[in-house]
Amino acid sequence: QVQLVESGGGLVQPGGSLRLSCAASGLTFSHHAMGWFRQAAGKERDFVANISRLGSSTNYADSVKGRFTISRDNAKNTVFLRMISLKPEDTAVYYCAAGRPYDSLWRPNDVGSWGQGTQVTVSS
Repeated sequence: QVQLVESGGGLVQPGGSLRLSCAASGLTFSHHAMGWFRQAAGKERDFVANISRLGSSTNYADSVKGRFTISRDNAKNTVFLRMISLKPEDTAVYYCAAGRPYDSLWRPNDVGSWGQGTQVTVSS
């Protein structure tokens, strides 16, 4: 059974930074693209970033380019999302996602497994 466990969310002031972590188990981690999605209150769940199976390729939503960095450690079955220059509009529940084996990961329908989510609130 696949488990994705996020940590690192919280309350931060505008301009601040956070690092989210997602520890994966129950899957061959290097077989899966990994990603982060977010869902603000009353809105749909949106793509934030993805990273290829071996970490050689990353992609970002336009709204976070230059501020967020996704990375992974395949030895530790963990994916990270480093967020800097946070804005109030970044406030959302952030979800870690694993793609299906050897498939791409861009949309919620591409996701094989979800984490439980971690709240990020950007407010003064």
